[in-house]
Amino acid sequence: MTATPAKPVPEARAAYRAFRPITTRWMDNDVYGHVNNVVYYSWFDTAVNAYLIEQGVLDIHAGATIGLVIETQCNYFQSLAFPQTIEAGIRVAKLGKSSVRYEVGLFAQGEPLCAAKGHFVHVYVDRETRRPVELPSALRTVLETLQ
Repeated sequence: MTATPAKPVPEARAAYRAFRPITTRWMDNDVYGHVNNVVYYSWFDTAVNAYLIEQGVLDIHAGATIGLVIETQCNYFQSLAFPQTIEAGIRVAKLGKSSVRYEVGLFAQGEPLCAAKGHFVHVYVDRETRRPVELPSALRTVLETLQ
């Protein structure tokens, strides 16, 4: 018999290494008055890729290496809604030869526990061939600071 996995719980800010503010938009809310679940995945992408661009290790227009998402998941604990500022905490949970598992916690501004948390896995590939490549050394160095 297999053990049942532990129920996901909200995490504190201290569990994350870097933060990025994200402003909600009117269109993020759904008919139930809270941010629609698919928007959270967009915020994951925004937080991680903006961080990498700001660190100078991701060139989305001309870089030889790009990250493709191969897995994603999210747990929701509290509703978020427009108008709120969200603070996305990011960390690296696993750093492979050509892949990275990013974990993201979404916090209502100033709140101690995340309203949602999730992950996605990027496999880094050659822009032209779409074949996996080893993480460039500058990218690896930045990612190590997020572990």
